[in-house]
Amino acid sequence: MADGSLAVGTGTDWGMARPVWSGSISFGLVNVPVQAMAAVRDHDVHFHQLDRKSGARVRNKHVSEKTGREVAADDIEMGFEVSSGHYVTFEKDELHDLRPASTRAIEVTDFVALTEIDPIYYERTYWLVPTDEAAAKPYRLLLSAMEQRDRAAIGTVVMRNKEYLTAIRPLDGALAMSTMRFADEIVPRAEIDGMPRRAKPDAKQLRMAEQLIEALSADWHPSDYHDTYAEELRRRIAARDNGKHEPVAATSEADDGKMLDLMKALEASVEGAKHRRAPARRKAAKKVPRSA
Repeated sequence: MADGSLAVGTGTDWGMARPVWSGSISFGLVNVPVQAMAAVRDHDVHFHQLDRKSGARVRNKHVSEKTGREVAADDIEMGFEVSSGHYVTFEKDELHDLRPASTRAIEVTDFVALTEIDPIYYERTYWLVPTDEAAAKPYRLLLSAMEQRDRAAIGTVVMRNKEYLTAIRPLDGALAMSTMRFADEIVPRAEIDGMPRRAKPDAKQLRMAEQLIEALSADWHPSDYHDTYAEELRRRIAARDNGKHEPVAATSEADDGKMLDLMKALEASVEGAKHRRAPARRKAAKKVPRSA
């Protein structure tokens, strides 16, 4: 970061959400005025780099590699390296003028099955909110129709001078818009070195792996999962702010890198999963009345 700060995941206090875009969903001759509100938030705290001796902030500067002297902002131009050491240059204003102007409509071109969209294409998600009560009626109509058909609306939108492919989908009783990656941004599996070819696994090992998956199967509850690193970091920041310095716990020794026998590892994992789940299952079983 330009000011010498370091972002680390932790809790952040958030005020009232503000729309990041206002416009309408346009499909056929129907327009639904909406506002896009951020649906996700980063729980970051920013650490600043400090001079250990004086405690003063350390800031990054733009320095010329050739002269070692600081370069003023007005003397900086943008360069694209077309070959080693050879740049095509642009003024910042030129690049700014090339950016597309923000659009006021998401032009829906297709409605596709939700199940056909792989999550690898999703980027960032926003809640779409009707702008007023008049917009709420077509909003609810579109939401209900998409829920019934299990479809996502695909279109494009320009936000903050950048064009995005978008998917509008029903989510938790509302419409959500996700910006998406274009197809040429996805790295094909074939281009990844070391990717194994599909092959038929050993039947006994496959059955054991399926048993392990079944033993560890659970309903999806996002709140069950926590950023334990961020939580521990927040606790240590609070402790240190109160004058308490805690020793850093020693890290566990890494394994010796030996490959365990796959079948033995599967058997031990299944047995461990059974013991872990047994208390919960016994508790649940007490609630089920016996049939006559």
